[in-house]
Amino acid sequence: MLPADARLFGLIPAAGHGARMGAPLPKQYLSLHGRTLAEHTVSRLLACSRLDSLVVAIADSDHWWPALPVSRQRRVITTTGGDTRAASVLNGLNALPEARDNDWVLVHDMARPCVRLSDIDKLLRETGEQGAILALPVSDTIKQADDHARIQATLPRSHVWRALTPQLFPVGPLRLALTQAHERGLDITDEASAMEAQGWHPALVTGSADNIKITWPSDLPLAGFYLHAQQEEAERWQASV
Repeated sequence: MLPADARLFGLIPAAGHGARMGAPLPKQYLSLHGRTLAEHTVSRLLACSRLDSLVVAIADSDHWWPALPVSRQRRVITTTGGDTRAASVLNGLNALPEARDNDWVLVHDMARPCVRLSDIDKLLRETGEQGAILALPVSDTIKQADDHARIQATLPRSHVWRALTPQLFPVGPLRLALTQAHERGLDITDEASAMEAQGWHPALVTGSADNIKITWPSDLPLAGFYLHAQQEEAERWQASV
């Protein structure tokens, strides 16, 4: 559980373009149930009453985000992202208003609009001193491939998890981990991997399978189905804040 005196911030790296969607605009601005993905995602995080403020790191060329009413919400801060996810998160950390090293930050993918508020609450309750991430145990059989897409081995799945977001860490240590990972030229694909490089062992908190990351065109109607199914829970949380 978070220390009682720690402030909690949110951070969304959103400087990518989502080329795999094949859309004429960044995927976070595609429409779903009459709202953009960005509006769905940001609204979910803002429904977390403990969140002090939420930083969104966008691309320099992004003219869609400032046009959204949600970008002007009282707790929302906009900053410029970087060329990589890690660079965008680091820029976002540096834009947090008066954040102390021992405050905490939730880092979430903009392309995950279906995150459940109950899962965020669970993450906050179950985190340890070394942070935590939402994740799912792998249920499929996992194959390791060679360079020619041929099976090289079958991996035991008993200790394999899929990393989701949000990922929750103290501000100061995460900033240091990302800075040093950049200096060492490490390939950082999520915040947990930066912390692992520092010798940390974040907790794995079981999330929901409907917390999908929209990557391919076929993911969009599936996300629409999940959002509709989650409407009752989302309304309960919105009413409680």
